[in-house]
Amino acid sequence: MTRIICITNQKGGVGKTTTAINLSAALAVSEKKTLLVDCDPQANATTGMGIDKNSISKTLYHGIIGETDINSLIMASEIDSLKVIPSRIELIGFEVEMMSNSERETVLKKLLGRLNDSFDYIIIDCPPSLSLLTLNALTAADSILIPLQCEFYALEGLGQLLRTVKLIKRGLNPNLKIVGILLTMFDKRTNLSHQVVEDAKKYFKNLVLKTIIPRNVRLGEAPSFGKPILLYDAASPGAKSYFDLAREIMKIK
Repeated sequence: MTRIICITNQKGGVGKTTTAINLSAALAVSEKKTLLVDCDPQANATTGMGIDKNSISKTLYHGIIGETDINSLIMASEIDSLKVIPSRIELIGFEVEMMSNSERETVLKKLLGRLNDSFDYIIIDCPPSLSLLTLNALTAADSILIPLQCEFYALEGLGQLLRTVKLIKRGLNPNLKIVGILLTMFDKRTNLSHQVVEDAKKYFKNLVLKTIIPRNVRLGEAPSFGKPILLYDAASPGAKSYFDLAREIMKIK
């Protein structure tokens, strides 16, 4: 049975897309058939996977407005068991298109449901906002992974996201659970990073995952080469940490 994990945080710059790309790659290399769905109009996950946005004719947008079949959207990557559904700027029009649709929060769920368990994992990268696209991702997912950067104001806004998750559970997706809070951009040289880790564990207890993603130059460089860190520099601390994350995620039922 397919596990659908939505990666979201309404704050930008928390390592959300980096996590979506590299967790997907690590799961695929661990022999799990994985699909990365770029649900962000900025399409950073698409370009981070080496896909030229200008060379494709169909994106997630065309699938969720019912213009094309989901299987025609799936693209290959450099890793055989990792596929991608790309995005582009037109996805920003989704909210306007769906304004009068009474089932507007469930269109992504229905679209992904047509895959009939073709994948072990589907990873959804969300926009940095609590938009209709994010609501669709939360409704379609089994679980949510929340990246939290080890920086000042990290915990700000997290309460709002958790309240939104509660509302989704109450109405649209009763089975949604939080797979964990992932601490990212950890710099062991700074007191602030250690303080954020301490605060997160104090407030969120067992929700905080054991894996911590370090601040890593190679991790920051990889997207500009259109590669997951595992293909760009497999020996880097960033690559090791995402392998650790994949192993941790696979153990969580």
